[in-house]
Amino acid sequence: MIASQASLSSSVRYVKGVGPHRMAQLAQLGIATVEDACYYPPRRYEDRTRLIAIRDLIPGEICTIRGRVTAVALRRIRRGQTLVEAAIEDETGVLSALWFNQPYLAQQLKAEDTVILYGRVEPGARFQMIHPEHERVEEDDAESVHTGRIVPIYPLTAGIGQRWLRQTIAAILERYAGQLDDPLPGSLCRDRGWPALPEAVRELHFPSSQEALERARMRLIFQELLLLQVGLAQRRQQVVALIKPHRYQIDGPVTRGVEAGLPFTLTDSQRQVLEQLTADLRAPWPMHRLLQGDVGCGKTIVMIHLMAIAAQSGCQVALMAPTELLAEQHVRVVRRYLDPLRVPVVLLSQGVAAGERRRLAKAVAGGEAAVVIGTHALLQQGLVFKRLSLVMIDEQHKFGVVQRAQLAKKGRTPDVLVVTATPIPRTLALTRYGDLEVSTIAQLPAGRGRIETRWMRGADRAALYGLVREQLTQRRQGYVVYPLVEEGVSREVRAATAMARHLQVEVFPRFRIGLLHGQMPAARKEATMQAFARGEIDLLVSTVIVEVGLDVPNATVMVIEHPDRFGLAQLHQLRGRIGRGPQPSWCVVVSDAGEESVRQRLTAFVETLDGFQLAEKDLELRGPGELRGSRQSGELRLRIADLMRDRALLELARQEAGALVSRDPALRDPSLAALRRHLRAR
Repeated sequence: MIASQASLSSSVRYVKGVGPHRMAQLAQLGIATVEDACYYPPRRYEDRTRLIAIRDLIPGEICTIRGRVTAVALRRIRRGQTLVEAAIEDETGVLSALWFNQPYLAQQLKAEDTVILYGRVEPGARFQMIHPEHERVEEDDAESVHTGRIVPIYPLTAGIGQRWLRQTIAAILERYAGQLDDPLPGSLCRDRGWPALPEAVRELHFPSSQEALERARMRLIFQELLLLQVGLAQRRQQVVALIKPHRYQIDGPVTRGVEAGLPFTLTDSQRQVLEQLTADLRAPWPMHRLLQGDVGCGKTIVMIHLMAIAAQSGCQVALMAPTELLAEQHVRVVRRYLDPLRVPVVLLSQGVAAGERRRLAKAVAGGEAAVVIGTHALLQQGLVFKRLSLVMIDEQHKFGVVQRAQLAKKGRTPDVLVVTATPIPRTLALTRYGDLEVSTIAQLPAGRGRIETRWMRGADRAALYGLVREQLTQRRQGYVVYPLVEEGVSREVRAATAMARHLQVEVFPRFRIGLLHGQMPAARKEATMQAFARGEIDLLVSTVIVEVGLDVPNATVMVIEHPDRFGLAQLHQLRGRIGRGPQPSWCVVVSDAGEESVRQRLTAFVETLDGFQLAEKDLELRGPGELRGSRQSGELRLRIADLMRDRALLELARQEAGALVSRDPALRDPSLAALRRHLRAR
């Protein structure tokens, strides 16, 4: 809220007609202050401007009429119910308006009153409207709120009605809209023909025309996105102003050793991204970059190359992963390349024995450990690095912003690389990661087999098991995955355990069934994964911990139970565990859920393998999450803007924000005073 405008920042509790009970209801809609009410957007509008003569009404259509009340009657009907009936006439005919169980209307509506009604015309012997919206018209009534205009229809919560909320917001706007502090420089609005803020907010709620509404919406959307982008541009500017104390030897014996040990050729996209990242390392200011790419595109080898640069420069690297499973996988892969080059790689996680953790912590503090890979254990206060220069965070969407900053503070202005295998749409990357430069590996390595995705019902289980049996008979391997359920991990583990037993005893007795879940001891998890990688387990039944990290090229089938409990990004991650070899693969989701949202998600998942297209769909269906601050899930706190719909305005806001901050990093120009106040308030 804007501190200098006390009336705007005051609680809606003090608005006429809003008591403690109404205040609690409005809070459910995100309306806590007067300013919140000003910016609360309608979800749609109804055009009630066209008045119809009563004789021209058509049964079944929704219409607006204006007429004179000629009679009002209140009657008791069966079981204590009431009926108010009013006769309304104009120069062309008479209409009956009926309201059930609203006896107070008999006192509000008086003969000779002029009223406007809006509702559906019911078929019958004469024209009728049941429960129409109505509004009395006074002689000096300049403007109607509920009828005779383009009328806002708001999202509601239990206990709040459209008519009451519309009237309350209209009263708030009449008193407070003129006090709104406009953060946009006047030239921005004038150049584009946009209204000033008070007018834009009034038009948002009670538009004078469709054209005026569109201009107001564009202006308010741009305002939200500009505030966001200016904050991110200032953060980028602060990073560039820093000077990092470390310098790197980009080419050396370790990097050449990694290159020589590659059993494959890097794709053009990998090489291009590697050039971007090494340019960042050469720069005097710290790297702040997002590395993204679809599942299986080869991000890990790019990360290993950066580790090699840091190691041969006498620096340390910290790589934080969200799960022990993924951290262990990283250690296994990184050691494959760096152990022969005598670069020490250590693992720090809760699964490591306490005594061993203490020994490794000393090695880290003394600088003997060049690459330190771990989970949240890397954030412990007692863990001190001697010369931490490069921080990597894998699967960053599973960490909070605060955790990212905590790890970076263990070094002196370190280079930071955020890595995600969940493809992020450009619109979201420009916002959630707006303070980071973005690199994308757009190619998959050659020689990958195709993946066919199917949606099967419970009744198709025999066909599903036939498909799995066919693959196992050909000495291929597969996964069966269970989601995390609301009741907790214990039920998740029981479901996976029971399924493993059922598949082993009743479905696939000839094959070797394995079980993997998060509650297993670290040594047992490691042994299970190694056995699966060596081909000693044919079918691995697992909880969602296999979402990332496992790389078994011989696995050709993935069965996902209860896929309605997953988002599209997570389903795509699971599908990425197969199709890593040259042979064809199958991913099957098993669900009888009939909800429209589930149908949309699963249909999108089946129809495309492109992770970026799926990410766009996921953003559309699930919401983008909060972009600034430490919260990583839930709805983004943009009141009016929509990242999918408003991409052009987002790009424009980013350009304008960059230009503003380049000219005036601290926004000291007097014309930007309101913009500064809004940014401080947020």
